[in-house]
Amino acid sequence: MRSRIVMSMLAGATLLASTLLGADPARAAEAAAQPVDVPAEFGTDWHDPVTAAPAVTRPVGSKSCEVVVAEAQFKDFTPYQGTYEPPSGCGASWSKVVLRMDGKVKGRQYDRLGYLHIGGVEVLRTSTPQPSPDGISWSVEKDVTRYSDTLSEARPVEMLIGNVVNDTYTGILDVKVTLTFYAEPAGRPAAKGTPDRVLTLQDGTLTTPRNSERIVAEVYATGSGGGCEEYWYLTVPDAAPYSCKATDGPYREVQIKVDGQLAGIAAPFPTVWTGGWANPFLWYVIPGPRAFDIKPIEYDLTPFAGLLNDGRPHDVEVSVVGVPEGQAGWSTPVNVLVWQDAERARVTGRLISHHASDLANSSTYTPGSADEQHRLDTDGGHRLTVAGYVDTSHGRVATTVSRALANTSVHRWTDGENTDGLTATWTDAENVTVDGRGPARTTRTQRTYTMDGTTTLGAGDRLRTVLTLGDREAVAETFAGRRTAWSWLDDAYTGDATYTANVPRDQRHAVGTTSERYRLYGSAGCHDRSLVTVQGVLTEDRDRC
Repeated sequence: MRSRIVMSMLAGATLLASTLLGADPARAAEAAAQPVDVPAEFGTDWHDPVTAAPAVTRPVGSKSCEVVVAEAQFKDFTPYQGTYEPPSGCGASWSKVVLRMDGKVKGRQYDRLGYLHIGGVEVLRTSTPQPSPDGISWSVEKDVTRYSDTLSEARPVEMLIGNVVNDTYTGILDVKVTLTFYAEPAGRPAAKGTPDRVLTLQDGTLTTPRNSERIVAEVYATGSGGGCEEYWYLTVPDAAPYSCKATDGPYREVQIKVDGQLAGIAAPFPTVWTGGWANPFLWYVIPGPRAFDIKPIEYDLTPFAGLLNDGRPHDVEVSVVGVPEGQAGWSTPVNVLVWQDAERARVTGRLISHHASDLANSSTYTPGSADEQHRLDTDGGHRLTVAGYVDTSHGRVATTVSRALANTSVHRWTDGENTDGLTATWTDAENVTVDGRGPARTTRTQRTYTMDGTTTLGAGDRLRTVLTLGDREAVAETFAGRRTAWSWLDDAYTGDATYTANVPRDQRHAVGTTSERYRLYGSAGCHDRSLVTVQGVLTEDRDRC
């Protein structure tokens, strides 16, 4: 029989991003500076969802045009379908395009996962907050300039936030999505770095333009949909007495293959949705990192450009290592971004080296006793290096992509799982070197994700969760061995919430404190904002830059 803690987790599972914006930051800071009345416990209303992440920057002085992409109320699993039309009056070339989703919901509802497709291209994957009885509103913004090719002509639109509405779960998700286009000043080229083409897979195959000189795949990988893959980092091998099983333990890796050959590896981000860790009171105001901003994994496939540029369809497959055979729970939609050589109709090349280490994945179970908790120690990792070249109008350009993954975790739990804890770290280090005429350019990216938490069901069915989450990324760009740009991101979440389980909502007597500090430093400037909430009241909103 599943424990009460895990049953509570799975009951709140999502069914089927960008920056989440609550109130205006200046107003929020002003409000937080004033004395606030903090109730003794959560009531029927709380602050609208807010995050410490920076807002999307917008061009100053540029003409802008707004287009409504979708407007719908989601009550079930019927997708919204419509037609997107490009703006008239902002030209055909834009310096920036910003997507904004505004939502509101009231009553009782679980967190839900959703997507927005324009012309089959996934431009947004997002999840929703859980509402208060009195109702909440929230907004998500995302820079979607990279999808300018898709947005350059009329396209079909499909959006879905799968939902269930009945006498118990009353929350209807009321959503509006707009795109704001910022015109490029006359005579200036389109936004630097914007792909020439945005492609999707057709029956699992990809056909690139024959003059492609750079190819990047992005995968919106999410473990969700109910069941144990929503909490994949807690799964254990069959021999261990725990309610969520996976034959090879909790190690997960998102792989992409081209014509059956491994082309990219990545560590999935351990997203905690707004019902996660059996405790929605942790997330009512401050969501966990990326919960409303599902960022895609990016794979640089440029070493395979010589192979892909032959004008034929090639098989492209995305899979998740570690998922038990036949078990659902992961979604992995793929977009492919292509930069073309405008001076050549055909770009040739070839893959010149490919080396993958053996995948390491070890989970060691230590049985518990009257005095000791059950314990699972996991240690996994993988390395991949690929290199290839293309012969372009500006000479031969070689690209080498190296990626190294590692995961360590310690999972402890008691009989019945009334105490259940995890300490885990994932690292994903990537180096991309481009070497053509002139000195080589290298981009080094070091990603680190952390999770450290414990849920305990104690006397009187009081359920307490204490949890910290971390999302860190350091990026350095060098040219001829000298650093030309850098950034350092540290998004840290901390929460401690307690409520009475297995009783009606108005009898839970919930209390909780949550905080987030989002720091982003680098050659582009400084952002350092921290938030604190107590019983759903925003008590601190501080800017340190």
